[in-house]
Amino acid sequence: MNTEEIMHVALSKAGMKEIPADSGIHVSGKNLRKVLFSLDVTNSELLLAKSLGCDLVIAHHPLGDASINFPKVLWRHLDFLLEHGVPKPVAEEAVKQLVERIEVRGHPANYLHVVSAARAMGMPLMNIHLPLDQIGRQVLLDTLQKAKIRTVKDVIQAFAALPEFRKASTRVALRMGSEENQAGNIALVFAAGTNGGYPVARAYFDHGVDSIIYLHIDYEELRKLRENSRGNLIVLGHVAGDSIGINVFLRELRVRGLEAITIGVIEP
Repeated sequence: MNTEEIMHVALSKAGMKEIPADSGIHVSGKNLRKVLFSLDVTNSELLLAKSLGCDLVIAHHPLGDASINFPKVLWRHLDFLLEHGVPKPVAEEAVKQLVERIEVRGHPANYLHVVSAARAMGMPLMNIHLPLDQIGRQVLLDTLQKAKIRTVKDVIQAFAALPEFRKASTRVALRMGSEENQAGNIALVFAAGTNGGYPVARAYFDHGVDSIIYLHIDYEELRKLRENSRGNLIVLGHVAGDSIGINVFLRELRVRGLEAITIGVIEP
């Protein structure tokens, strides 16, 4: 396989036709047989891959231009908000605040460092972020649909039964609300770049959503929510949540004959 074919596997499984802004092939490669997949890739992972005889490194989180373009995929939050009945002006303002915060935070990053090292080493390098998150979202939505959900506790137990969460060192956490609360109207806020933080969650809670599911949340964002809003906030856990879609993708690669070594992925 080559890097383009590998990217196509991810896009096809996610139901996408084009490479999203937070993903990309940074150094192309062909005749690939052994892959190192890591949630995060630094020069250390490139050197490790070389020492292990790998001919491709795949990162999950954005690298290179994909890290600079990352804020573009955050507008997927707008679609999710509108689907849950949040008025468009409110939804747009919430996402605008999120996009600005992430763009300002990412602007000074040394986005060329790892990609330049990969080119110097002749190591093919790519990162696949949103497509794998979308695959994971599909699994999580299917899990919710199949479970008998009445209370917040039912939601937590449904996710906790998945292999990645069972093996994780972290637990599915309830950061706001009570397990005995009715789950009510649930919003799964995953596969939109990153969590929506305070502004997006506040928009959901203010417009009829009772329970929000995030992959992770910063403490200051959580603190503001606790002070200014009411509802149930379930936080899945970053590594376990990311691993769901990654594992589906890795199985597809292995079926096609590629050997895959993982770093930071919880495999069943």
